[in-house]
Amino acid sequence: MIRPATSEDIPALQALWREFAVEIPDLPYRDADLDEELQEIADLVEGDGIVLVADRDGTAVGLATGKRTGAKVVELRDLFVQRPVRRSGVAGELMREFVLRAGAVGAEQIELEVLASNTDARTIYERWGFKPIELMLGASVAQLEQRLAPADGPTFGFVHVQTDDAEKVRGDAVKVLRLDPDVETGSGWVRVRSNQTDEDPERLKALAKELSYTTGGVVVSLGVQRGAVVRYDLFDRGADVDEYLSVPEYYGELPPGDAYSLGANATVVARLTGADPKRFRDVARTASSPTELPPAQELYEQIAAVMGLEP
Repeated sequence: MIRPATSEDIPALQALWREFAVEIPDLPYRDADLDEELQEIADLVEGDGIVLVADRDGTAVGLATGKRTGAKVVELRDLFVQRPVRRSGVAGELMREFVLRAGAVGAEQIELEVLASNTDARTIYERWGFKPIELMLGASVAQLEQRLAPADGPTFGFVHVQTDDAEKVRGDAVKVLRLDPDVETGSGWVRVRSNQTDEDPERLKALAKELSYTTGGVVVSLGVQRGAVVRYDLFDRGADVDEYLSVPEYYGELPPGDAYSLGANATVVARLTGADPKRFRDVARTASSPTELPPAQELYEQIAAVMGLEP
């Protein structure tokens, strides 16, 4: 049975709300005030709110609460049904009666707030016809400080080609860049850089991929971006076999699989460059913020050293 709540129902309604708060907790950074929430229920019952009880054999098993927030709007504050009686139509009965009472006080629209993480409730509300009309977005201060920091740090990088044939590398690089880059040899690698690739990390990666294809060998592009993060891409015969960004979500949130793929694969790196896998794994770490890692220049030099590259 669905009926209006009375003052005698307040303790039972507050107990239901406590169940709801345990099952669907608020976001951890919010300062939830339980006493204030429980008092609001009492105020709605004893004031001009809409408060309904789902009663089963004299026991309150669900509630719906709300209040008028405008001449034509009623806000649904709470809708909760105990787990044992779910999927039996109780929530729909509560909502039906709530809608009738909202209409009786002149409301033309019902609004509600729901946590984005509460997918079960969102599914039900959408099935009933609720549609998003406003989005509340949130981000941590640390995350915003990181992403809004001025991009005034240095961006630079080198392509390292596993060969001694510097002239072939130079010739192939000229075809890609349309200019004569800086080319140096040493320790079994040919190192290439240019102003173009410093200005555009994607161009650095493209050059590395092309040189791996034309030389038929192993090529690494390695550099620092915005003075904050270290990036490398490892190619073998033109195929991209490993990639790394020291802060995978530095440029924005990624699906979990994409973020994971930006972690270093020490086994592949060891096989293609001769790096010690344990040492490389210890050095090429990832983090959620640059502050959790060594300074970018230092990290860049450490990764280059383990790979056997000239930084």
